[in-house]
Amino acid sequence: MFLPNRMVHTPYDITADQLKQQGIKVVFTDLDNTLIAWDDETAPSHLVEWINHLKAAGIEVTIVSNNSEERVRKIADEVGVPFVYRAQKPLTTGFKRAMRLYAVRRDEVAMFGDQLLTDVFGGNRARLFTILVKPVKQSDAWNTKINRKIEKIVIALLKRKKPLTWEDQL
Repeated sequence: MFLPNRMVHTPYDITADQLKQQGIKVVFTDLDNTLIAWDDETAPSHLVEWINHLKAAGIEVTIVSNNSEERVRKIADEVGVPFVYRAQKPLTTGFKRAMRLYAVRRDEVAMFGDQLLTDVFGGNRARLFTILVKPVKQSDAWNTKINRKIEKIVIALLKRKKPLTWEDQL
């Protein structure tokens, strides 16, 4: 349940064509340390460009975050995408809320995130295609630091069963 389908350095390297080849029509993505640093206040231009690239190809994007409505709304409004805040990942509650926005099957949705314990585990529990990305910033908010310590243990256990490697692309 903690093993992602893919591991890439950054979501920005993944193109709409690559997602379409996987049968993906909708992207759910975490916000903090996945798309932008957890302490950034605005959306960088490369985020806007990436989302516009996906949208132009007919791939919908929704931010699914455990953060507050104010934090998530600010960035979602800047980039022009819907959002789910206080998603309660790794519970499936937030994913179910986001799924109601689209008429797609679960296997047509990819979940991007930087954390195994929330994004990947939650996405796998919701039966989505999960993509783990490296965190944008090496520092974390206080509550994420706890998850990162547990994550190191989980990664060590996963490596015993299967080598984990970061890919450049899908």
